Amino acid sequence: MYLEIVSPEATLFSGEITSVIVPGVNGEFELLKDHAPIVSLLKEGNVKIYGDISLEDEVKDKFTKGNNNSTWLAINSGTLEMNNNKVIVLAD
Repeated sequence: MYLEIVSPEATLFSGEITSVIVPGVNGEFELLKDHAPIVSLLKEGNVKIYGDISLEDEVKDKFTKGNNNSTWLAINSGTLEMNNNKVIVLAD
């Protein structure tokens, strides 16, 4: 599954992942490969990315390494779209 996280300033991440957990307005939810198409609003919280990912030096300070091969990004709000195993997060 492919994930792209875009902020108003720059693309923060783009690459292959195993799964992602996002803070939806009605609670956290997880997206895995072959998830049904979805569009959702996001609220303040953490985008939790699972998989063996590499981050660009310019954005490494925005992410936190977690356990279980996870990486977290704190967001204030945003929008998510998933279609054809591609997830796009527009994050504030």
